[in-house]
Amino acid sequence: MKPGLLLIGGATERMIDRFEAEFTLHRLSEIDDLPAFLSAQGPTITGVATNGHAGVPTEILEGCPNLKIAAAYGVGYDGIDTDACAARGIKVTHTPNVLNDDVANTALLLLLAASRDLVFNDAYVRAGRWAKEGNTPLTRSPEGKVMGIVGLGRIGQRIAEKLAVFDARVVYHSRTRKDVAYEYYDDLTRMARDCDYLIVITPGGAATDKLVNREVIEALGPNGTLINVARGTVVDEAAMIAALQDGRLGWAGLDVFEDEPNVPEALFALQNVTLLPHVASATVETRQAMGDLVCDNLSQFLKDGTVLTSVPETAHL
Repeated sequence: MKPGLLLIGGATERMIDRFEAEFTLHRLSEIDDLPAFLSAQGPTITGVATNGHAGVPTEILEGCPNLKIAAAYGVGYDGIDTDACAARGIKVTHTPNVLNDDVANTALLLLLAASRDLVFNDAYVRAGRWAKEGNTPLTRSPEGKVMGIVGLGRIGQRIAEKLAVFDARVVYHSRTRKDVAYEYYDDLTRMARDCDYLIVITPGGAATDKLVNREVIEALGPNGTLINVARGTVVDEAAMIAALQDGRLGWAGLDVFEDEPNVPEALFALQNVTLLPHVASATVETRQAMGDLVCDNLSQFLKDGTVLTSVPETAHL
């Protein structure tokens, strides 16, 4: 009999085919009575395929006594209680590196869109206003500006490399100083004060909750631009909206929000904001690579009990 795999959230057909080849697949979305399912099938579940937002609910952790691996689709895994998993001997995996380029590209897309008022100018042309009202106001060039990166991990470093195209001065803030050529700031507020652009790409979770607070936002200032491709929780959303509304913050480009997919309606009326529906990694190529890595981790675990890309909290297992 094949080991059981519980799928939490969605998966591509390519992933489903691989899941079903090696596991007896159960989809949480099709389970009407979870306690009854766990009572009957919980002991057969060896693996969970999930994502960093849905995580692995406590009810499932407790109801699957033989669960040994939770494979997350995505690089972020703040929705998974890794301490609880580690205590139970459950390996947690994620999909790092394969999405670095497209997330970095999205950060640059938002940076350019905010700098050149892309959304406003597109709407201006579509509404026929160019012929009637003339040219739109001048925008801002990113060339030679100071770009601050909050979180210089794998994706942050890729963003920094790509910013070279703008001849930018790159600085960064992270938990620890890195062995890189970029200038390090141990004080985020001070860095924001020195920056034209602040790009947020730090992990989510309790440690970074509202890291970019009102003080940081006001330090970035009315001529500054905030780009967030991390987690919505990293930025104090209410403080950011208020600052955008009254001009204490110049512009923002946002791919993530605090309560996705519920975006504050106050943002819809602002012309100094570019909004995306959390699509930084959403290319055909990257999502396929992410799905393949989820499957590869599960396959590797079945083969010899090891995994390819453990999260640090369970790497010792």
